[in-house]
Amino acid sequence: MSGFGGDIETMPRPIHEIRKPEIVEAAFQAINKNGLPVPSYDQIAEEAGMSRQLVRHYFPDPESLMVALCDALAATYRECLGKGIVMAKSTERLPMFLDFYFNFLAGKGLPKPADDAAYDAMFSLARSSKPVRDNLHEQYNQVQFTIAHEVLVSYPGLNQKACNELGFLFVSLMYGHWKMVATLGFDESYNRVTRDAFDRIIQSYNERYDDPDLMDPDPGGTGPEK
Repeated sequence: MSGFGGDIETMPRPIHEIRKPEIVEAAFQAINKNGLPVPSYDQIAEEAGMSRQLVRHYFPDPESLMVALCDALAATYRECLGKGIVMAKSTERLPMFLDFYFNFLAGKGLPKPADDAAYDAMFSLARSSKPVRDNLHEQYNQVQFTIAHEVLVSYPGLNQKACNELGFLFVSLMYGHWKMVATLGFDESYNRVTRDAFDRIIQSYNERYDDPDLMDPDPGGTGPEK
């Protein structure tokens, strides 16, 4: 499949395990070609080379198909990051994760998936679809805590709250960055700008982190007397 990687299996699979991924791949390709709104059954059927009725048989409603597409997109990242972990050959995997998300491993055969049009569609749909919204929330939540864990491994002096904040900042920066570059066409030289900026953010946290839960809410003593 051109959109999502996968190993060739030698054992025969049930037909639904073949047809469903084909339809999900067709939805991905249709979104890449046509953009928003989410493609129709007819567009997906044409892309898949099968009848509209067959697409509806496996995915009776568009929402279930879009949730399946979210799952497929997430699986692609898990596969890529698994390969990156093997490539890194190090207990400190943070640089590899950051390089991958800003597409600096493309030259090593591990490019970031070209799926920004699909994610644009999913985020647009998430406004009205709770299943899609919950799926995307879980995906980005997982990225946040993965990065938080890797920051903690690389910077053990930081507490968990600081690492979680950094994970959230990474997700926000990464998502916003690709909306600018992949969606709006800003120059890809900004990949390096954002990648280096996140290193500086980590370093600033490592040099000084003021835990808001430990800060005096009334440092000047100007609050009402008790």
